[in-house]
Amino acid sequence: MSELLESREYRKKALKEIILALHQGKSVEEVKGRFRELLENVAPTEVSLIEQELINEGLPVEEVQRLCDVHAAVFREGLEKAVTPDMVPGHPVYTFKEENRALTKLMEEEIKPLLEELEKAPQTQEKELALKIAEKLNLLSDIDKHYRRKENLLFPYLEKYNITGPPKVMWGVDDEIRGLIKKAKALALEYVPGQKEELLGKIRETLAKVSDMIFKEEKILFPMALETLTEDEWYHIMEESDTIGYCLIEPQQEWRPSRVNIQEKKLVTSEDERYIKFPTGFLTPQEIELIFNHLPVDITFVDKDNVVRFFSATKERIFARTKAIIGRRVENCHPPASVHIVEKLIDDFRSGRKDKESFWIRFGDKYVLIQYFAVRDEEGNFIGTLEVTMDIKPLQAITGEKRIMDN
Repeated sequence: MSELLESREYRKKALKEIILALHQGKSVEEVKGRFRELLENVAPTEVSLIEQELINEGLPVEEVQRLCDVHAAVFREGLEKAVTPDMVPGHPVYTFKEENRALTKLMEEEIKPLLEELEKAPQTQEKELALKIAEKLNLLSDIDKHYRRKENLLFPYLEKYNITGPPKVMWGVDDEIRGLIKKAKALALEYVPGQKEELLGKIRETLAKVSDMIFKEEKILFPMALETLTEDEWYHIMEESDTIGYCLIEPQQEWRPSRVNIQEKKLVTSEDERYIKFPTGFLTPQEIELIFNHLPVDITFVDKDNVVRFFSATKERIFARTKAIIGRRVENCHPPASVHIVEKLIDDFRSGRKDKESFWIRFGDKYVLIQYFAVRDEEGNFIGTLEVTMDIKPLQAITGEKRIMDN
């Protein structure tokens, strides 16, 4: 047993040295020979573990991301020998792979032929072909759903097992691909004569990146995830996938794990009684209170019987509230001149004639937006009225874009 562990540790160390050698400037060809000598077969998880360790040891994620394409080129020969587990329709990995097949077909059978046609076309036909390519790139941009399911459903489960490095690296490459598709589509839509080579180059770079990501997913990410996640976790990923959507295809059936009873993975253990369970997570009463009090809006809730039940205690409330208001009927909290407006609004909510109403007023140096929302349960029954108030003057002053954090 110790010999096996030592062998595994030796392979990991050697592979780390190969990656670091690449980082220090050696070419892919220079390290390929050593790679072949060290490994006949490499488990997909080992590549990810190596990246994880490099990040843990201080190598910036951006550096590992920069090396990601080189890693794939070096390890491709070994990884292509790996056997991908057979999957059944409806399983999240099966769906991911079906999307990859659809993406590959789109690139190989629809986009690349158009690129070849554009390359040989006379200038008079370039604009028309560029617009056809833009339509296909618009289909390719559907890849965002594939990546969002991977990033927002699969990655969180991997992170629970302390697998954080590879997801960060892959997410960075996903964003590169999104940016490339956006730039390529803009070039195609706004095509002018003389941009043929630029357009062709950008699209070919994009397609190469997408193809490389398909390889990395199917030979590294998915096998690693299948080795790590439980059936319960895969089932929960499948359940939530519909909320994001699918890329180019729709699953034809639902996957059921071999076990009949699906148990939810516990997010809290030793002090469960302190937590209030929601469909989307767990919070303590203190956390709930602090969240309400840190929202950039003031909130007041009036129940179905017109009784004030709650207000948030933000630091700078626009309209003052005291605890004495709790338990009062809402009509008693307004001056007589405006009571009829309040009563009419709540009556409209209760009857279903309205679901929301908004007002905006000048209040000192503030420009205040006051919104009212009918709160209903899943059956549509009226539960109460939510008042949300905020100063929108600072929002009106926003222009342009801000993409970096203040010092």
